[in-house]
Amino acid sequence: MELKGKVALITGAAQGIGKAIAISLARDGADVVISDVNLEKAEETAKEIGAMGVKTLALKANVADFAEVEGMIDKVIGEFKKIDILVNNAGITRDNLIVRMKEEDWDLVLDINLKGTFNCIKAVIRPMSKQRSGKVINIASIVGVMGNAGQANYVASKAGVIGLTKTVAREYANRGINVNAVAPGFIDTAMTQALSQDVRDNLQKQIPMGRLGTSEDVANAVKFLASDRAGYITGQVIHVNGGMWM
Repeated sequence: MELKGKVALITGAAQGIGKAIAISLARDGADVVISDVNLEKAEETAKEIGAMGVKTLALKANVADFAEVEGMIDKVIGEFKKIDILVNNAGITRDNLIVRMKEEDWDLVLDINLKGTFNCIKAVIRPMSKQRSGKVINIASIVGVMGNAGQANYVASKAGVIGLTKTVAREYANRGINVNAVAPGFIDTAMTQALSQDVRDNLQKQIPMGRLGTSEDVANAVKFLASDRAGYITGQVIHVNGGMWM
């Protein structure tokens, strides 16, 4: 229960990796705010977490809209008086080869994945600075460092998240704020489960550990970075990919 007394906000936390992160932090005692564009699913996740004996709150917010993000942060501080941990997990894909990629699909992915991360950090950094403490963990991706055909928008957004992570880490290290990223490899989620078996088999052949990762594998890395044990780690990218990229 090393996170007992801490308040964590996770975006895109109604399902998938975000939900696994929320559950993992709650198991360690953190009070958890579930943010998502799907309020109904966010409330279901919050109910599940509330049964674990911690305080929880479900909020609807479009991270690409700074006014909505600012309102979300105000609500969290109004309810919990502080935010100790921010996990920027909200993200989408709109895949296509670059010659076929629509401008609106480029804009939408960059708005949510990169601008959304910027918006949440910008809104939370002032209260964390006043506390002179805080943990910001951004969810990047293996493709942000190695590239991936058909994902120019997504790759650019995740590479941008890595650069943003390092810059904010430098700007706020002297305020006691740790800013790091977790870069998952190919994780067994609804997105990868929708792939054909041939594609999944080919992916697994590229992974030295011979399996796709789990949401819990990612959540464990986030939990470590959110804890005091990671107090001297900032500006880093923790790769969780079974050895696919080294």
